[in-house]
Amino acid sequence: MLILNYILDFPLDNPVLIFSLILFIILFAPIILNKVRIPPIIGLIIAGALIGPYGFNLMLRDSSIILFGTVGLLYIMFISGLDTEIREFKKNLLKSIVFSLLTFSIPMFLGIISSYYLLGFPVLTSILLASMYASNTLITYPMLGKLGITKNKVVNIAVSGTLVTTILALLVLAVIVGMANGTVNQAFWIKISISIILFIATVMIFFPIITRWFFKRYNDNISQYIFVLGMVYLGAFLAEIAGIDKIVGAFLAGLAMNSLIPKTSPLMNRINFVGNALFIPFFLIGVGMLINYRAFFYSTETILVAITMTITATFSKYSAAWLTQKIFGFSKPERTLLFGLTNAQAASTLAAVLVGYSIVTGETPAGEPVRLLNESVLNGTIFMILITCTIASFATQNGGQEIAIKETGLTKENTEYEERILVPVSNPDTVDELIDLGISLKSKRKGLYALSIVTSKQSDLLAEKNARDNLQKASVFAAATDNEVYELLRYDHNIVSGITNVVKEHKITDLIMGLHHKKGITDSFLGKISEGIISKCNITTYIYKPVQPMSTLKRQLLVIPAHAEKVIGFSYWINKVINIAINSGTELICYAPLAVIEVIKKQKDIDKIECSFIEFFNWNYFVNISKKIKSDDNLIVILSRKSHISYNPTMGRIPLILNRFFSDNSFLLIYPIQRGVENSESFLSNKTETSTPHKIEKFDDLGQTIDNLLSKKM
Repeated sequence: MLILNYILDFPLDNPVLIFSLILFIILFAPIILNKVRIPPIIGLIIAGALIGPYGFNLMLRDSSIILFGTVGLLYIMFISGLDTEIREFKKNLLKSIVFSLLTFSIPMFLGIISSYYLLGFPVLTSILLASMYASNTLITYPMLGKLGITKNKVVNIAVSGTLVTTILALLVLAVIVGMANGTVNQAFWIKISISIILFIATVMIFFPIITRWFFKRYNDNISQYIFVLGMVYLGAFLAEIAGIDKIVGAFLAGLAMNSLIPKTSPLMNRINFVGNALFIPFFLIGVGMLINYRAFFYSTETILVAITMTITATFSKYSAAWLTQKIFGFSKPERTLLFGLTNAQAASTLAAVLVGYSIVTGETPAGEPVRLLNESVLNGTIFMILITCTIASFATQNGGQEIAIKETGLTKENTEYEERILVPVSNPDTVDELIDLGISLKSKRKGLYALSIVTSKQSDLLAEKNARDNLQKASVFAAATDNEVYELLRYDHNIVSGITNVVKEHKITDLIMGLHHKKGITDSFLGKISEGIISKCNITTYIYKPVQPMSTLKRQLLVIPAHAEKVIGFSYWINKVINIAINSGTELICYAPLAVIEVIKKQKDIDKIECSFIEFFNWNYFVNISKKIKSDDNLIVILSRKSHISYNPTMGRIPLILNRFFSDNSFLLIYPIQRGVENSESFLSNKTETSTPHKIEKFDDLGQTIDNLLSKKM
């Protein structure tokens, strides 16, 4: 009987039942509507309309729905800021500016004309309506993550356009409200200008500093996630204080923390998971609950306003995308994607219509209030939101799928080279850092192996338990990043024998060895590795000492010896280093001879990172790089086996140099594949034909030689 009362008592007021119902809607609505090829986003909006107060009235759009919906909206903007490729943003700055101007000015012009002449609204109302058409919400952005095209240049242009148009539209809203209230004067412009400048400076300068400080001291993933959420909503709050909408604050917070949250990190996986599973669906359901379809059955004015608004908004956004395509020579799928991302109306549109509806400009003879935006515009806006979101979803899906298929074809890997990365895990304190490096190195989700060895001297139950615990810790960390690790437990008479046998048995291509951050690298360790593993296994080998989390690094300093480009393994390790820079969002600085630099500039994907070159060939001055390195830099040194063409005698003193002059920095030593030597052009078949226009500097701060510095007492 109690359950029956719950079912019959509408709208529902039991919070447990309400939350359970929403979760089942989030689960089943996309599945059911996907069978008739309706995008999941539209399924959730339709579901919200059905259960809302204007549908079956199963529940009210109360404060809890509004709260979770606001969180979801800010989440969308935050994730779009996180996913923005800063380098692509800079490279496409002109395109972004042109598109921003088009996607704002065309809707403004057509909106004012249609509102004033077709609908007969006053000038202020017409301008406010036009600003609603000019803005847009990245409601279809979550679809791009599943397609794997968030780094596409068109996506960056669309995100930039959304930010600019949102800011401009909200400024128009502020001015119109001020004019309606009679408060627009010189003081108004001075106040809003200063507040916006201070807000942007605070978020973009201080947020990264605070976040890096926190990440260095707290490695717990839950603490980091809560901290990031706190910073996002703090940014949103600061935006409101500055007089602009909170969604701008959330986007800038994501942009400020962009380089500190690697795309392959467990933290990024948690951010995407929670947002896509809970907060963003809540927002979409909340938007659907605003739809009052009954208004279209008794008001011809509402129908006329809704149709005019929808056609104007859609046509103007398509026109901006079409003109941008013609100006910059984009393909049709890119135009479709650009239109799909910028056509959806939701966040700032809702804010503008609700603010305009609340402003009373006078009274009718009957004593009824005359509002800046009347009820027909309010209902028409909800209809426009539904239709534009529907069109945007289909456009994003169609254009995104075509681009994804094309990009997959362009980046298809050579099937002859199957990537398999082995990470021996013996110290529980370094497991996470080593697996994190392995994930940053690799190009695919599969192909990562964790190895734990129990030697004949350790063969007891405790040693086996510790080995299994290390493997389990590696798997848990990888799973948090949505990656898979193959666990290997091996019994052997010593560590070197165990690793070399596994390398041969599983056809390993890359080997990662670790050092504890509190210990230095010794000659005996390097000698044991060199004589044992490196001499027996001709694979790319990495020796990593993490002093701080990879997410807090700013630069990768890569030191390369002469003739490294002539070694057969060159193309393998340089692509891995580029992967590290891409996945960690760090700058790459190459210290190398000019011949090596010219080959690196032809590497695939080099244009995806911020890279600079410094001509460096005399390794006797290696220690002077310590004058250039900063606390948040990672040093990468390319070494060589003896008797090979890229070997340098200084390499034998690398442990002493690192311990004495680079003890406060993370470092990564790389031994490339060196079985034989080839002409550099014979193994660069997968590189681009033209060189990227990077500036090359000379390492002219020679200072003292290694012998002079090592002879001094420290």
